[in-house]
Amino acid sequence: MSASTSEAPNGAVVCVFCGSSGGTSPAHLAAARALAHTFHTNGISLVYGGGTVGIMGEIAKTLVSLSGPTSVHGIIPEALIAFEQQGRETGKPTPVDASLYGRTTVVKDMHSRKHMMAKCVIEGGPGSGFVALSGGYGTLEELMEVVTWNQLGIHGRGIVVFNVEGFYDGLLMWVRAAVDGGFVSEANKGIMVESKTAEEVVKALRDYKVSEGRYKLNWSQN
Repeated sequence: MSASTSEAPNGAVVCVFCGSSGGTSPAHLAAARALAHTFHTNGISLVYGGGTVGIMGEIAKTLVSLSGPTSVHGIIPEALIAFEQQGRETGKPTPVDASLYGRTTVVKDMHSRKHMMAKCVIEGGPGSGFVALSGGYGTLEELMEVVTWNQLGIHGRGIVVFNVEGFYDGLLMWVRAAVDGGFVSEANKGIMVESKTAEEVVKALRDYKVSEGRYKLNWSQN
């Protein structure tokens, strides 16, 4: 995957990282629905982790109900099907209905999932990027990986944290502390952009400016 990958003549593709749980506050699922509505209004396609439960399922089924099955592409490792799809309580996951959740691609492992999601975004049109809704360890890991890839020059797509009810306040404080402590350069502190509404998310992706502090590395030789 190269930073020099040219933008395909396609619409915007946004990868959303989020939890397979709905959380304890209804605001998290509401934010997922709001983001889906905003994607629909702006003709944005969704790439996500392929789950049909929690925030993952909520954003996927909402967007499919508005824009149709071709608007959503879920990518899930085979091992996670039993955990991130409906029927997990019984240990017998329900086959994904494409008319409800869009297209699903099953891959062999987590690395394949993340590579495919990132490739879809990099090859998308203007306004493509990555968004983190609320989630747990996996969501944070996926978010920080694409932040790191941006800093290393592997991609130049926007990265937005959808901060619902202050969920990511601690993470944003850590970024400021890392800058103050000399671990993240001042020029790279804005790689992640905070948004508090779905409309702000889309605007932030469209207006995203690549950080001047990104490492100028050549990944095309790897």
